[in-house]
Amino acid sequence: MMAKEYLLSSVHTHTKLCDGKNTPEEMAVTAWRGGLRTLGFTGHSNTPFDLEYCMTRSRTALYKAQVAKLKERYSGKLDILCGIEWDLFSDDDPAAYDYWIGSTHYLRGPKTGKYYEIDWRESDLAACIRDDFDGDGLAAVEAYFANVAALAAKKPTILGHFDLIKKINGDGKFFDEHAPRYRAAADAALMAAARNRCVLEVNTGAVYRGFRQDYFPGDELLKEWLPLSGNVVLTADAHSDKALTFGFEQAAAHLKELGYTKVQVLTKTGFVPCEL
Repeated sequence: MMAKEYLLSSVHTHTKLCDGKNTPEEMAVTAWRGGLRTLGFTGHSNTPFDLEYCMTRSRTALYKAQVAKLKERYSGKLDILCGIEWDLFSDDDPAAYDYWIGSTHYLRGPKTGKYYEIDWRESDLAACIRDDFDGDGLAAVEAYFANVAALAAKKPTILGHFDLIKKINGDGKFFDEHAPRYRAAADAALMAAARNRCVLEVNTGAVYRGFRQDYFPGDELLKEWLPLSGNVVLTADAHSDKALTFGFEQAAAHLKELGYTKVQVLTKTGFVPCEL
């Protein structure tokens, strides 16, 4: 594979059919004009209790139909894949898609049974920790990484934003990301990912949207991942056509600094390694 081929593949993207800002057609046009070779759509899978950003059943059907038309329209010009970002609590079938990103966006409260979205509103995460984890933020972290490990065991094509729990934890507002309990929980999930031969995404989305200055996963986890597996794919978690390959060059350079020599690139025939 040619050098910097990773700049030509964007496989974690969202459209207006879930919580993105552009139509599938607009995303495809931008990808084609930008010289991409592969564009993978990954709408948020239908999750029964979520009415905010996941696709409804009817929108899921529309999503599949629209992506199928785009596949035909761009045949020979741009490889389009119909993927799904599948949550542990989703009722959709990830095997029905070209590939799937396994992601954890929710915690189910052990006391109340409520589902809490942990990566958007601070009030939701605060309520989760207060009402279901006795005010112990690290207990919520442990539950989150247990979900990530459970997802890894399902062998997704890509394991999504590994440490998403930190997204709105700026300045350690909810928990200490360097605490031994945090590291132990993350390490256990990382080992589960290694056992199941997962490919971890290096996700630049939180940087683009101003939530973080680091990637998912963070540097310490990326350092640990290298001797365990080292299989990573660059993704933008793009919610607009302007972000399709946001930060890929910087992320690649950063991975190189950490000791990585290659990244995986998802194509229509599967993963292909690309030298950094």
